[in-house]
Order: sequence, then structure tokens, then C-alpha cells
Amino acid sequence: MEFLIKCPECSASISNQSISCTSCGFPIQRPFKAVPPPLPARNNTPSIPINRNQKSKGAAVLLALFLGGFGIHKFYLNQIFLGIVYLLFCWTFIPAIISFFEAIILLFMNETEFNKRFG
Repeated sequence: MEFLIKCPECSASISNQSISCTSCGFPIQRPFKAVPPPLPARNNTPSIPINRNQKSKGAAVLLALFLGGFGIHKFYLNQIFLGIVYLLFCWTFIPAIISFFEAIILLFMNETEFNKRFG
């Protein structure tokens, strides 16, 4: 019965009938150590490239509606300065009113324009 063994010197797979390694010439001693067959390779690459920094339009709209008075949607969209301004003036309720209109604007903005501005 012929099977593959692993060379103790270079770890190359060789036949158990060989008396020396075909790669490095190391003499093979008995008993043999069988090498399991290799596992099939899995292709884990996605078919569509994923941009980890891409923002979700739906999340931005929801943040603007529910937490917009505190400027959370501005922080989410990497507009840090405006987020701080909204946070400083949240007690006046003016940022809440502005963020309501911004949520409507974001809701009706198409995906390509949103990704171009905030992507």
C-alpha cells in the first residue's frame, strides 16, 4: 500500500516507497508517518468589494431624527465641528429643528450623492 509521508528534515511530501527524500536527500527511516490530504481551499473573498468607511444613509436619517438635537448625526457623518456646535446649542432646540429638516433632506438624497458627500 502506497501513501504519502512527511520528510522529517524538510517536511516535503514523499512516497512511503522512497528510501530518501526527493527534495533534500535525507534518508527515510521506518515507521512511516502518513500525511493527511490537504483540505480544499475556500475562497472567502467577497464578490463585491466592501468599503468599511462607507456610511449608511438610513442610519444617518435615524440619527438625525432621534438624536439630531445633540448633533449625533453630524459626528456620524464625520462633521465634528458642526457636531460640537449642535451639542453646545442643544438647549435652545434650534439644532433639533434644523436636524429635522436635515433628516428629510438626507431621506430624499439619492445613494450616489450621499456616498459622494459623506462616503
